[in-house]
Amino acid sequence: MIPAMELKQKVVVVTGGASGIGRALAWRFAEEGAKAVVVADLRGSEEAASEIGALGIDCDVSDEQQVIALIDRVEEEVGPVDLFAANAGVGGGTMLDGFESALGVNVMQHVYAARRLVPGWVERGNGYFLSTASAAGLLTQIGSAAYAVSKHGAVAFAEWLSVTYGDAGVRVSVLCPMGVNTPLLTGGEEAEQAAAVVSAAGAILEPEQVAAEVVEAVREERFLIVPHPEVLTFFQRKASDYDRWLAGMRRLQAAIVAGGLPGGESLQAAPSD
Repeated sequence: MIPAMELKQKVVVVTGGASGIGRALAWRFAEEGAKAVVVADLRGSEEAASEIGALGIDCDVSDEQQVIALIDRVEEEVGPVDLFAANAGVGGGTMLDGFESALGVNVMQHVYAARRLVPGWVERGNGYFLSTASAAGLLTQIGSAAYAVSKHGAVAFAEWLSVTYGDAGVRVSVLCPMGVNTPLLTGGEEAEQAAAVVSAAGAILEPEQVAAEVVEAVREERFLIVPHPEVLTFFQRKASDYDRWLAGMRRLQAAIVAGGLPGGESLQAAPSD
């Protein structure tokens, strides 16, 4: 039997680690006694890493060669990667825009990292892939097709990794939060709309709360990590009556367009009633 995953003395890479959930994960992994935490981000990685005595490497995760170079450097300077947290993410623009960027970061980053890491993990019989997706990967995203599609892709790829390599020692978790106090939810007009929806559907969590949930889930080797219990309720409604759920989402979209979504209004019943 493969032993439970403990972070102590492990080599961990966190992409998108300079801010938001990634930064909170890097801090928490360090607190859990990881041998080394590597913070990777498009920019600002060294500054963020210095706060916890970690290694910072700037990396554009939508570029396969940069992802390979990132992992090569970690293995040369620190040691074999035990856990890769594919956390970097981008919004998808509005409506049908932004597909190239969203797919490159939110999906292909995961593919590039897995291509490089999984063969070694299978040979060792041990490795952990942590994918940050979104509640939008289980449900959908009103407004941005690219975000919804790319996050569904991240969930599907994590499922595939677990199905294909789970018996070979590769463990996989996928994080699907709803509202988290990060730049993706606090910057720009699109983010304001998303914040209005998720704050009406459930609590806005702090990144540190999400990181604590992730550590517990990784220790338990739990595949699906949902810090917001409401997401499971919505997901179950979707599965039990797809057409009714879609109708509810259309009503929710109409309410947003009409400006009828005050911050205090509850959406607990919106996707099904």
